[in-house]
Formats: sequence, structure tokens, C-alpha cells
Amino acid sequence: MELRQLEYFVAVAEEGGFGRAAERLGIVQSAVSQQIRRLERQLGVPLFDRSTRRVRLSGAGERLLPEARAALAAARRVREVAAGIVSGADGVLRLGSVHGPGDRIYRLLDELAAVAPRLKVRLRRLPLADRLAAVRAGELDAALVRGPLTAPDPVFLPVWEDPLYVALPAGHPLSDGPAPRLEQLADLPLRLAPRERNPPFHDLVTGALRAVGAEPVPGPPFTTLQETLTEIGSGSPSWTVFYEVAGLPSVPRVAIRPLAGPALITSLAVPPGPPSAPLRHLLAAVARVDAGPGPGQSAAR
Repeated sequence: MELRQLEYFVAVAEEGGFGRAAERLGIVQSAVSQQIRRLERQLGVPLFDRSTRRVRLSGAGERLLPEARAALAAARRVREVAAGIVSGADGVLRLGSVHGPGDRIYRLLDELAAVAPRLKVRLRRLPLADRLAAVRAGELDAALVRGPLTAPDPVFLPVWEDPLYVALPAGHPLSDGPAPRLEQLADLPLRLAPRERNPPFHDLVTGALRAVGAEPVPGPPFTTLQETLTEIGSGSPSWTVFYEVAGLPSVPRVAIRPLAGPALITSLAVPPGPPSAPLRHLLAAVARVDAGPGPGQSAAR
């Protein structure tokens, strides 16, 4: 069965005759008749009652007519979507995501919907190494990543910055006053997750400390944010550093302070070379997103 056969069938049914259908289709009547007979043989049922001067639908033809129209409409929709993909107005963006700040990602998706309302987004949450590997393999169009990363493939495009926060005992001299600087915290044991859990963030913190001439004093490892803050408030003096994801936590005997620097950079990891149409829409949406931090719960490292 061919789509043109269904098109001829619908035309004959709507025009009430082979001649008028041929005029509408811009072909000779014999071609219409031939294709209708072929379609009837393929389906095993007569589509028209040819016993009268006017061609009329048979019972089978009456039942199959809406199905033929639906098939032709579906084929037209396929062509329209394909044309939209070619033009960049339609398609699918496969985006590797990060854990929060959720409001900023939601705003990014809102802006993307405004830029390309027909573009569908498929979010995938993967570990950092898997995210980057998926971009290199073409399984993701782009991926959000945090921290200082440099490589020829993929390419990293900074999109926004998030402030860092420190947690330290509430009675510590730095728990009040101006935002603490890293060099002021250098003598206090640092609770930081092992590097293999998040190499970019680990390197950001330790590199920033060494940049101000301080060597990190290892403290107990960071586990979860809640556990780590509880231990800071109840154990021996120590501190940790984290970024906001969904709001700053409040823990007894713990002070949460903004860090004077550095900031945490979030980048888009993209394949080298000219961007695809979905990626161009994403970059346009990024440019429209307010770069300010949003409210939400915090995620630490």
C-alpha cells in the first residue's frame, strides 16, 4: 500500500467520481482508476460501488475512509516535523543536568521554551565523567558541569556563577563580621569530600587555598551536608564549603557565611565545531537567564 493510493481513494470519495478526482490531483483518470483497483486488491475489499452513474463508497470504503484520512494526516505531520527539524524550529535537545540550583535550571528551561516552543528537552542526570563521555559520544547535545574544567573536547562555555558558602562553629571569630576569606580559614581543619567524588569542586577549593599561599589542613571527610554540619556544630572546630541548591540550611551552633571568593562557575560542555540547531536555541536561552542565585535547598561537596 502506498500513500498516493490512499490519497487517490480520498480524492475519489470526496469528489464523487474518478474524473473529478483526476482533475483535482492533476493526473489522468486511468491512473486514478488503476491505483484504486490495485488498492482494492491489496486490501481485499471493494472501496466503491460502481453500479450507478455516480461512484459511491461501498460499506467497506465508508469504514476505511476515516482511516485513510488519518494515515494521510499522520504522513503530513511527519513531513512537517521533519521540516521543522531541518529549520531548527523542532527537534529534541538532550541535556545532561546537575543537582540544583533547581530554580535556575527551571528558568533556563522556561527561556528555552520561549525561544523554541516546539523543541522537546530530555534531561539526563549522570555522574560528571559519564556526562562528559556522553557529550563526546554524541549521546548528549550538551551537559551542565560545575567547577574549573578545560579540555579541547568537549568545549566548556561558562554560563553562570554561584557563590560559595562556608560552615564553621557558631562561636568562631569568623562567624560574624565581613565575609571570611580563604586565608583566614586555612588553619582550621577542612571537611572536604575525597577528590574522586567531584574532582572539579575539590580542585577549585584546594587550588584557591594554595593560590593564597595556604595548604589545606585535612579534617574528617565530608559525608552528607546534614551530617557534616551537625559534626561541625558538636565536634572539634572544623569547617566546610558548599554551594546553594535549594536554600541555606539552619543548624544549631553552626554559622553559615558567604565566602569572599572564589565563585563556583557552571559551564555548558558542548561538542567542538558549529552548534546544532537545538544547541543554538539552548545558548540563546542561556543568554536570557538571570544570572542571580535563586532560592532552594543547599547541596554541599
